[in-house]
Amino acid sequence: MSFNTFGHMFRVTTWGESHGPALGATVDGCPPGVPLTEADIQPWLDKRRPGQNKFMTQRVEPDQVRILSGVYEGKTTGTPIQLMIENTDQRSKDYGDIVQKFRPGHADISYHQKYGLRDPRGGGRSSARETAARVAAGGVARAALAQLLPGLSITGYMVQMGPHAIDRNRFDWDQISENPFWVPDAVAATHWADYLDDLRKNHNSVGAVIEVTARGMVPGLGAPIYAKLDTDLAAAMMSINAVKGVEIGEGMAAASLTGVENADEIRMGPNGPEFLTNHAGGILGGISTGQDVVVRFSVKPTSSILTPRQTVTMTGEEVDLITKGRHDPCVGIRAVPVGEAMMACVLLDHLLLDRGQTGAVRGQIG
Repeated sequence: MSFNTFGHMFRVTTWGESHGPALGATVDGCPPGVPLTEADIQPWLDKRRPGQNKFMTQRVEPDQVRILSGVYEGKTTGTPIQLMIENTDQRSKDYGDIVQKFRPGHADISYHQKYGLRDPRGGGRSSARETAARVAAGGVARAALAQLLPGLSITGYMVQMGPHAIDRNRFDWDQISENPFWVPDAVAATHWADYLDDLRKNHNSVGAVIEVTARGMVPGLGAPIYAKLDTDLAAAMMSINAVKGVEIGEGMAAASLTGVENADEIRMGPNGPEFLTNHAGGILGGISTGQDVVVRFSVKPTSSILTPRQTVTMTGEEVDLITKGRHDPCVGIRAVPVGEAMMACVLLDHLLLDRGQTGAVRGQIG
C-alpha cells in the first residue's frame, strides 16, 4: 500500500528522495481557471530553500520548480498538475559511514524494521528534503485560495527556540520577514542568533515551536466528527518531518483554564456575531468560526550532529556514531514555510468540500 497522498478534494502526492535526481508533487483537484505559473510558486520555495545563512544546512539547492502538466496558457485546466524540483547538490558520500549503522533519533532503524531496507543517502523519503514538494503544492493551493478567498492570508512564524519563547507583548507582524528565524519579536531574534550560533559551533542542535495563523477566514469550513477542520490540520502538521506535537488555539494550555476563562464569549457587531477572545483557535466542533485559525507545532532537535552518539549496527554491534553531512542546527527555521504550505492545502481542501456539500450556503444570525 502507498501512503504518499493527503487531502480529500485537493489531493497532493509527493514523490522523490533526498539524494535522487529530483523530487516533486502531483496535485489533483485544483479548480480550473486559476492563474498559475512557476513564478507564483517559486517565492514560497525560496523561503524554504537551504543554504541561505549560517543557521541553515549549507547544502546549496536552487529549488527551481517546473510545471510539467495541468496548466495551459497560464491557467490551471482542472487536470493533475505535475511539479518537479531537481536535486543538484547531493553529496551521498557523506553518508557512507551510516550504511550499516543506525543514526540515533532518525528514522533509519524504524524504516529498516518495517521494510528490511532503507535509503541511507540523507534519509531518502524520511529526509526534510521531501518538504520542498509540499511547499510547491502549497504554492498551488495559495494561488487557488487567492481566487476563491481573496481576503485570506496565511503566515507562519517561530514562537520558541529551545527554552526561549517570544514575548507576546512585543509581537510584531512586520518583524517576521526581517530576521532569519521568522520570529515576530526583534529582541528575541537577536538573542536567538547568539544562542543558536553557540549551539552550532558546539556541534549541537535544538528544537522549536512554530505557529501558523490564517487571517481573513470564513465560517463554515470543516464538518462534524470525522471531517473536522482541526483534525485534518493536526494530521497535516504532524506529518511534517521532525514534528512531535500539534496544538489548536490554546491547545494543551486549555487544560489549565476554567470554563469561565476558556469560553469565547460572543456579542453582535455591525457585520454579525463577534467573538471577544479566540481560545478555540478559530474552530468549534471541527468547523471554522470565521476567526483566525491558529495552529502550533513543535519540531524536535536535528538528530544529525557532530557529537558522538551511541547506536548499533545492522549486525547488532554497539558503536558510537558521528553523523557527517550538512544539517540544520534548528530545523524549525525551514519548517515555517512548510507549515504555511500544509495550512494552505488543508484550507483549500475544506473550502472545496464545503462548496460540494453546502454550496457555501450559510445560516443567518441577526
